[in-house]
Amino acid sequence: TRGRRVATPQRRRSPTTRRSPSTRDPQAVVAARVRVADQIKNLTRFLYVYGRLSKDFEGSEAQLRGGDSAQAAALSNRTRAGLRDSLRNVREGLDRLEVYFRTTPGLEGYYRRVAGVAAAAAAAEASAAANQLDAAGRSLIQVVYQLTDVLLEL
Repeated sequence: TRGRRVATPQRRRSPTTRRSPSTRDPQAVVAARVRVADQIKNLTRFLYVYGRLSKDFEGSEAQLRGGDSAQAAALSNRTRAGLRDSLRNVREGLDRLEVYFRTTPGLEGYYRRVAGVAAAAAAAEASAAANQLDAAGRSLIQVVYQLTDVLLEL
């Protein structure tokens, strides 16, 4: 005769409210989407104006070389100052966005995708200061691409 098997009592697992790392805070994600979208809008608007400013700057530089120095120098200085201020504002906005992602609960996992946008804007700022306007514009376009990818992940 065979022996009868006795079942051992099973432990019931108590339900826990642990959040997995992939769980997102919906309110934080919506707010992050809005912030990223706002930065993309600001950057694209700036890039439109930047194109015109850089063209004006190149024109004033050509006038300086041509000999019409008084007006061209004034235009060049105004253009250069406006460009510096605008690039600084763009960089500061991107820096605030990085800080927001790094410090907001529920968004830390996305920070790795946002990290570096302010540094890229700072590189654009340095390129513009060195009269490398094309390189500065390309850096900012890469920032727009990166932010668009972040927006798709959110």
